[in-house]
Amino acid sequence: MIILLSAAIAPGLALFSYFYLRNQMATEPRKTLFQTFLYGALLTFPILFLQYVLKEEGIFYSVYFQDVVFTSVVEEFFKWFVLLIAIYNHIEFDDPYDGILYGASVSLGFATVENILYLLSFGLDTAFMRALLPVSSHALFGVVMGYYYGRAKFSQKARTKEMIALALFAPIVLHMLYNAILSFKGYWIYLMVPFMLFLWWFGLRKVKLAHHHLVQHLHMQKKL
Repeated sequence: MIILLSAAIAPGLALFSYFYLRNQMATEPRKTLFQTFLYGALLTFPILFLQYVLKEEGIFYSVYFQDVVFTSVVEEFFKWFVLLIAIYNHIEFDDPYDGILYGASVSLGFATVENILYLLSFGLDTAFMRALLPVSSHALFGVVMGYYYGRAKFSQKARTKEMIALALFAPIVLHMLYNAILSFKGYWIYLMVPFMLFLWWFGLRKVKLAHHHLVQHLHMQKKL
């Protein structure tokens, strides 16, 4: 059991440490980040329950719609909503790069609990593949979401609503593409490899841009 839990938790911890250590300009309070992680972890249970109930009730006319559209929308919406109500106006959200950390944190909280439940059901044989795909993809969806939250809070007020909307819709689109690729039975891996390379490129580009906006933000603060 200890080995299984370690295998389930390690990918999320490693990915979060990577994004945390990329922030060399400021140190975000670990307590707030841990709370955000817990929010994401707690989200797992109502989301899985909702998905189970709707599936059992036969609400969905199509398995494809259920797995690709509904799953992507409900998971990213709840993460987006938690960040909006609990973190966006938090005093500790005080620079553009913080969005990256909080987005990654809430997503990895969700992904880690989901990973634990999955490995308990299917065993350690799936641990490596899940670290490469579901856990890392959730982290990158969170990075993209957090980037736009950072832009919303620290860019011109005229663009705030636009950026908050992008914080929701950009991860949903990416998540839907990811789930759509998984639906291609037999040859999904040939589509997933280039998609994951693109997702990492896109996510790391957002990290780089957030760091650039952080430098500008700190420079403006010094002027003031």
